[in-house]
Amino acid sequence: MIVPASGLAPLLPSVPGPPAGAPLVLGLAGEWLAQLGQIAGLAAGLAAIDERTVHLGVIVVLMIAAAATVLALGRITAPYGRHARAGWGPELPAWLGWMIMESPSVWLFALIYATGSAAWRPVPLALAGLWLSHYIHRAFVYPRLAYPKGSRRTTPLSIVAMAFGFNVLNSYVNARALSQLETYDASWLSDPRFLIGVALFGFGLETNRWADRVLRGLRAPGELGYKIPRGGLYERISCPNYFGEVIEWIGWALATWSLAGLSFAVFTAANLVPRAVSHHRWYREQFPDYPPERRAVFPGLL
Repeated sequence: MIVPASGLAPLLPSVPGPPAGAPLVLGLAGEWLAQLGQIAGLAAGLAAIDERTVHLGVIVVLMIAAAATVLALGRITAPYGRHARAGWGPELPAWLGWMIMESPSVWLFALIYATGSAAWRPVPLALAGLWLSHYIHRAFVYPRLAYPKGSRRTTPLSIVAMAFGFNVLNSYVNARALSQLETYDASWLSDPRFLIGVALFGFGLETNRWADRVLRGLRAPGELGYKIPRGGLYERISCPNYFGEVIEWIGWALATWSLAGLSFAVFTAANLVPRAVSHHRWYREQFPDYPPERRAVFPGLL
């Protein structure tokens, strides 16, 4: 006798089906696995990116930061030095803020530079010497000259943090370019670009330090006010210190002949030229007898 399948149902043991929420759980698990696969693929892709691509990306970030800096400083004067004002958060002693924000350009630059395969070759060593001749003074000597013991001047922590972040990125791109990513043979030491660049760097460095000495000499010990600087380039422009630093890093861009050097020169100009214009305006507002023929930063131009 053939029994219909429907007739067997009462005789067979009951087998429970999947729980009501199982399809949802399985669907979510599938989505998670797919996402993990995408993350793994992204990680593999990032691992495959070579350092030159990362290095170029950081340079692009610095160029964008330069453009943003010009736009921002066209509307807001950075609140430190003679333009200090309240409302920018916690503050540090000015000398300490300078040391903190400039120091990566010494210790981080040196550490990154030393890891490069060309670190001990003549041209990278010469260029690294130029860099450190500026930043050892800027980070550890200048702050104590500009803000001697007992100085009560302060600078916003926010300014220190932004400058520190910039110097970290800038030190990376320049140190890594010199000792690893750019190629310099010994003949570069006699190349006109190197020679002109070094000459501009030296001229700008000395102009910057001379201008700072003149400004420090305007104050007697313990004096806090401002006076009209006189002599030399101060008869032509309000800010020879900024002029010198812009020329210095244009020289660096020439001597290194690299995108890293160029990005630093561009950022320096983007940061210091608007500040020089602000200084120039401040001098004219504070001193009715301020020399009308002076420009802000470039003799006869701006």
